[in-house]
Amino acid sequence: MTQQGAALQGYNNELVKCIEDLCMQKEQLNKQIQQAEEEKSKLQHEIQTLNEQLECVCENLAQKVASRNELDKILAETEAAYMKILDSSRTLLSVLKKEVGSLKHSPELKTN
Repeated sequence: MTQQGAALQGYNNELVKCIEDLCMQKEQLNKQIQQAEEEKSKLQHEIQTLNEQLECVCENLAQKVASRNELDKILAETEAAYMKILDSSRTLLSVLKKEVGSLKHSPELKTN
């Protein structure tokens, strides 16, 4: 019977050691899980911050593009109006030169 008791005691010791090893593995795994959860939380916060920054940049970009488009429109209208002024000035100058030329040939303006 003592031999059976010794064998039982040996099995019990091994069983206790296996349970202790499993408990240590569980504790290590719990630490790894906690670290992973902390890293996940940190990354989620960074993603949220970056998404907010991205949203601000997109809004700012949209405003700048709208302003540029408005400036392009104003510039095109201004250039078109300026070209009309140049064309009108050229026409006026041409008409004025013809009138002056006509006056030079007019007998009333000739001096004797």
